[in-house]
Amino acid sequence: MKPLYPWQSESWQALQGLRNRLPHAVLLKGAQGIGKLDLAMNFAQSLLCEKPNADGTACHTCNSCHWFEQENHPDFRLVQPDALSSADEGDEKQGGKKPSREISVDQIRNLSNFANLSAHCGGYRVVLIHPAESMNNNAANSLLKTLEEPTDNLLFLLISHKPQQLLPTILSRCLGFTVSTPTRELGTAWLEQQGVKNPAHALAQSGFAPLQALGWSESGEGAEERSILLNAIRQPSKMDALALADGLQRSAPIYSIHCLQQWCHDLTSAKLAGMVRYFPEQAGEITKLANGVSSDALLRFQKELLEARRAAYHPLNPKLFLESLLLSYRQLFAI
Repeated sequence: MKPLYPWQSESWQALQGLRNRLPHAVLLKGAQGIGKLDLAMNFAQSLLCEKPNADGTACHTCNSCHWFEQENHPDFRLVQPDALSSADEGDEKQGGKKPSREISVDQIRNLSNFANLSAHCGGYRVVLIHPAESMNNNAANSLLKTLEEPTDNLLFLLISHKPQQLLPTILSRCLGFTVSTPTRELGTAWLEQQGVKNPAHALAQSGFAPLQALGWSESGEGAEERSILLNAIRQPSKMDALALADGLQRSAPIYSIHCLQQWCHDLTSAKLAGMVRYFPEQAGEITKLANGVSSDALLRFQKELLEARRAAYHPLNPKLFLESLLLSYRQLFAI
């Protein structure tokens, strides 16, 4: 298990403040790629630890810690989609089916016995659900029944990148806990320690999410396509949307959509507030482009990108999917 990150000190102290009067459910929410899962895992282990340190962290030497680190603690359950539990999310199951990106109702129902048993070690039992918004409707309703009738010394830790997608009734039964995005300085320094080239640039491109920036840097996936896309959208009047879509389809559409969302955000921000967040090195070009497009058109395109992101993992035809978005982008600047 990974230790706490440098930017999590305040969040850790705030979690420790809950220990004396823990609620039945805590919702850790914040941007993806900032370490919410690792923070929650550390907190879960510390709650189950037989002799935690003075700062609340787990001792890593007791039997409970050994069980936890070997992923077989009797008082802990981690519930997440099969795609995240697989060693390789691209691996296919028997029968040719890809691992599910949803948490199923069966996964939640399987918690029933665990929720009603006494703790093996006499303390807390902890269930960690990650990410909570990946529960399908049946799974969410099944969890709600358990949250409505909580048992003693049972804690649910829900992690969410998109809490607005959770049922309002689930939100109302959880204590909301916001995990802050690290500062530019802390994120850049950490990425530099990990050996990431041009860490400030990598951090900005990831939306200031250090773990996501590190993952992209290590895998290299989508990097070439992202460079091709950026070179093209800087000159929309010369952009061949059909040829560009053909060149981008080698990588998952989510990378192109993510880049377009950041670029469009900077266009809107430059137009309305004179600020550029994700592409500071292209601030001059972005400002010039922003002056030639209406705010309403930019907002409509942002909405189109948001809808596209929801379908990004399963488009019927990736090439046509990208062509439509790129044509919409070029149309923003049509005279």
